[in-house]
Amino acid sequence: MDARDRMDANRELWQRWTELHVPSDFYDVDGFVADPDSRPFDPIVSELLGDVSGLRVLHLQCHFGMDTLRLARAGAEVTGIDFSSAAIAEARELAGRLGVPATFIEGDVTAPPAGLPRGAFDLVFTSYGVISWLPDLRPWAVTVAESLAPGGAFKMVDSHPFLWVFDDEAEDPELRVKYPYFMREALEWEEFGSYASPGGDYVGTSHSWQHTFEEIVGSLVEAGLAIEGLREYPVLAWKYTQAMVERGSGLFGLPEGQPELPLMFSLVARKPA
Repeated sequence: MDARDRMDANRELWQRWTELHVPSDFYDVDGFVADPDSRPFDPIVSELLGDVSGLRVLHLQCHFGMDTLRLARAGAEVTGIDFSSAAIAEARELAGRLGVPATFIEGDVTAPPAGLPRGAFDLVFTSYGVISWLPDLRPWAVTVAESLAPGGAFKMVDSHPFLWVFDDEAEDPELRVKYPYFMREALEWEEFGSYASPGGDYVGTSHSWQHTFEEIVGSLVEAGLAIEGLREYPVLAWKYTQAMVERGSGLFGLPEGQPELPLMFSLVARKPA
């Protein structure tokens, strides 16, 4: 199976996952609609984004748009893009329920549709569990660069690439190296339900790729962006291993007695004016 076939399979997976996610307790869409202020960005994302009011923002791999609409409620003129038609349909419906203006476009971030404006955005943003779904970051980085207006910024936060070497299925608290850091092959996972709605009748297959820091940073630099900031964090926005413990504000870290390791990173890059 080549990379395109794997991405097509992932698209079908996310079509089905959208059906599971919208009614799930994990996302609590009804609670979000009833009181959007009760479900803000976590502190790391909030600090990274800063004040977005008045900015033209493109949100990559937006799923069904909850974070996109958080940006819109913060005053941004926002566009979300995702390759799942089901997710985009749900995002538009959610925007209507909230009465928040936002544009949602169905499209692949590695080969965006003609309807996505070029050079039109002050900020491009992506977060949490996104780049592992892409086999090659170079076309993704080109999309980022071509979408930004001169002087515009790209901001992202995701799991640390170093975290990928560890066995995330182990039940004991010890971290064990299972995967090579420089792995190029795709990983296949049998999914019973989804991360947000485990179990149930749906069984699918996901395909993911490891990306080193060299590839992440290098692809953005190669696309013409200048790296302005890079931070690493000993916490993560989800429970990567069973032994992780909550550290507050929806963030998780390793249990007491284990050394602090980089679990997440944020990055800021800018398009030259």
